[in-house]
Amino acid sequence: MRPWVSVVVPTRRRPGLLRRCLGLLMAQDFESDAYEILVADDGADPKTERLVEALRAAARPRALRYIPVGDGQGPAAARNRAWRLAFGEIIAFTDDDCVPGMDWLRAGTARFEPGVAAVTGRVIVPLPRRPTDHEANTARLQEAEFATANCFCRRESLAAVGGFDERFRSTWREDNDLYFSLLEQEGRVVHAPQAVVVHPIRPAPWGISLRQQRNNFFEALLYKKHPALYRTRARRARPWLHYGASVAVATAAAATLAGAGELAIAVGLAWLALTGRLCYARLRETSRRPGHLLEMAVTSALIPPLALFWRAAGAVRHRVLFL
Repeated sequence: MRPWVSVVVPTRRRPGLLRRCLGLLMAQDFESDAYEILVADDGADPKTERLVEALRAAARPRALRYIPVGDGQGPAAARNRAWRLAFGEIIAFTDDDCVPGMDWLRAGTARFEPGVAAVTGRVIVPLPRRPTDHEANTARLQEAEFATANCFCRRESLAAVGGFDERFRSTWREDNDLYFSLLEQEGRVVHAPQAVVVHPIRPAPWGISLRQQRNNFFEALLYKKHPALYRTRARRARPWLHYGASVAVATAAAATLAGAGELAIAVGLAWLALTGRLCYARLRETSRRPGHLLEMAVTSALIPPLALFWRAAGAVRHRVLFL
């Protein structure tokens, strides 16, 4: 007998987090011979392989398998490698830093009926009373219509849309792309609010928002593939502030070089106002600790040109007019 459900967990050099996730997956309130777990290692990490091998003997599901992917192929490639080697008719996805509820598999698979291509569960992100900007942004997972931290797909539906697009090399927009493809080609995606996964927020380095601007590179690809759904269902992060602040600082610099002092001052004040507006929006419901205030002030000045650079790079790379 083959398992009915295959759980895919992509990972990259985080054995401590993976151990916690696998422990909960192996203890699911689900028939032990009805599911398997596949760990897709995108880090070529010996510690991860040893962990999976050590847990294999204690695994309650029919199988716990280690799937080597390579080194840095990306989460989309890791998930594709695993689900294509899976035995299950239903493919369940979660991430190595997630905490699935004990009845996660039962609640998610119960929503499948004829015509349903995929099921999306509920993601809970615990937050302190005054989160940081990074924590507040991560918490938006709770509002996502479809997230690979907690979703279930029919194997035949994944095959029909070609699985994940491996051009999405980071953990950004690859789940939107799959969701939009399912909607366009397969039809019904339903919600299972009882299928709960908790997504704790890990500590982030100072200025993490600057590094995250690289995610804008993939916005153009998502727009090119699904322009109508992108316009109506994809969140866009304050693009008018980004454009306005970038144009203002460039104009102020040009005016200064040209000796137009009054114009430079006027446009500089406009830049300061737009930057302040962005900073205020990020601080409105977040932490007021001095270090966080400084981080928001500095990064709010740098985010607009960085965001537009990566958006433009994505538009050029994917040959699409994307503003």
